[in-house]
Amino acid sequence: MPITDSTTTYEAAGGVVVSQDGHEVLLLIRPGRDEVRLPKGHIEAEETPESAALREVREETGYGDLEFLADLGEQLVTFLLGDRTIRRVERYFLMRCLSPDQIQRPSPDEQQFFVAWVELDEAVECLTFEAEKEWIRRASAAMAHGI
Repeated sequence: MPITDSTTTYEAAGGVVVSQDGHEVLLLIRPGRDEVRLPKGHIEAEETPESAALREVREETGYGDLEFLADLGEQLVTFLLGDRTIRRVERYFLMRCLSPDQIQRPSPDEQQFFVAWVELDEAVECLTFEAEKEWIRRASAAMAHGI
């Protein structure tokens, strides 16, 4: 019997978005999957990680007036999806939301995600996945060092 490779690898980028005063972080509530997440998505062929992160944050949250504060690095996340192994290289950026005004989100994002501002020191407890909790830890450390 031939051995088939059932592994998919792709790159994703996202943002840890903090409020202007840095005390709150923006989370996505996804009731259809009973998840609380950070905004992120696939990096398209023509995009840099920075531009993909900005696009994904804008689409999923509706917040468009954002400032990059720091590159939080990358990590490899591996998980099973059905009978496939998924390997996702994630790159995250610390961003500040400069305006409370939201732009129109694409309909699929608006229907599946609700946005919530949560105290930064409580965000780790709210997130569903351990890999995303690491991004909050990195963002908190960056902010503690004066970013």
